[in-house]
Amino acid sequence: MPQDDIPPSPIADLCRDKGLKLTDQRRVIAHVLSESDDHPDVEELYRRALAIDPRISIATVYRTVRLFEEKGILLRRDFGGNRARYEKTDHGNHYHLIDAKTGSVIEFEDEVLEVMLRQIASRMGFDLVTTRLELFGKKLK
Repeated sequence: MPQDDIPPSPIADLCRDKGLKLTDQRRVIAHVLSESDDHPDVEELYRRALAIDPRISIATVYRTVRLFEEKGILLRRDFGGNRARYEKTDHGNHYHLIDAKTGSVIEFEDEVLEVMLRQIASRMGFDLVTTRLELFGKKLK
């Protein structure tokens, strides 16, 4: 996909909103992240970005991911496996179930769980601001 054919993306819009200069390479990385429905690590982001722009370097991807994280555009997740994975900050309230064998991640929402977490926080004298829940399990046969 030539640089000029890269459509606007939600992450590119967030970059602009936060005053970041959107270089061609950042635009490619923003596009790849916006199109991702998984939680890619830097190596996977690099492979996907390289398919769009063969001039992009792994160092550029690392720097851009770090910058996006510092600016609150990306969230860094640790699902095990000794590699950080990333998702958009505007991804909504959800939780993660990680297959302990394969490392695959399933996102889910659960209204009952939301209520329960707010009740737990309230019982302990807190108003729940945000949640983060990562469950690790083995698939039942």
